[in-house]
Amino acid sequence: MTNDKSLEVGLLLLRITTGLFLLVWSIDKILNTGHAQQVFNKFYFLEITPTVAMGLGIAQTLVILAFMVGFKKFWTYGAILAMHTVSVASTWERLIDPYAGGNLLFWAAVPLWAALVLLWLARDRDRLLAVG
Repeated sequence: MTNDKSLEVGLLLLRITTGLFLLVWSIDKILNTGHAQQVFNKFYFLEITPTVAMGLGIAQTLVILAFMVGFKKFWTYGAILAMHTVSVASTWERLIDPYAGGNLLFWAAVPLWAALVLLWLARDRDRLLAVG
């Protein structure tokens, strides 16, 4: 396999798997609005209604699906990176002290953030099965 083809395969796998990871959270906002309300209250200090939680989940799901198919990469990859950056930043206290009270799983968001940075930087090379 040529280096370009290897890179394209790697970027495709990264795009699909990070999209699937993020879909779990966007769909949770739709199916379990109460959980989304708790998360927004605890990490973003915002009170949201179930309708807002569901609306955010639907909007995020649409952006994630567009990202997963490589549509409008500048905008969708950028939006995904921005959303995840805010999410990671909102958990900074758990990242600083990962061994207190079961915070270890919050660190899974950090390599995902780096993967999204890579996808953003290499978006022009991410061509395999990309629609736009």
